[in-house]
Amino acid sequence: QVQLVESGGGLVQAGGSLRLSCTSSRRASSSYMMGWFRQDPGKEREFVAAISWSGGSTSYADYVQGRFAISRDNAKNTVYLQMINLKPEDTAVYHCTAGPLYCSGLGCFEERRHPFWGQGTQVTVSS
Repeated sequence: QVQLVESGGGLVQAGGSLRLSCTSSRRASSSYMMGWFRQDPGKEREFVAAISWSGGSTSYADYVQGRFAISRDNAKNTVYLQMINLKPEDTAVYHCTAGPLYCSGLGCFEERRHPFWGQGTQVTVSS
């Protein structure tokens, strides 16, 4: 079992930046693919980004490409999501995810590739 705890959310103005962190309670997660999903009330949950266990491969949804960057520090069992040029439509609860196999491309949008989830951290972007 992999337990994930997110932090770093908050309120920011449009155009601002935030960095989310997700720490795993299990060292074995260093061999896991890690990712981020988000969900705004009244909307479907959507994929944001994913990174392979080595950090050598990443995938992004088109709506965050070029603005968000996912990275990881396996020595700290932590994955990060750096977000810049935030927009009001980025407002959501951001969930960290983990899975045993890297998803790659469209496969990352499938929630079944992300069997472990954190409780989420709220990001609110004001206009």
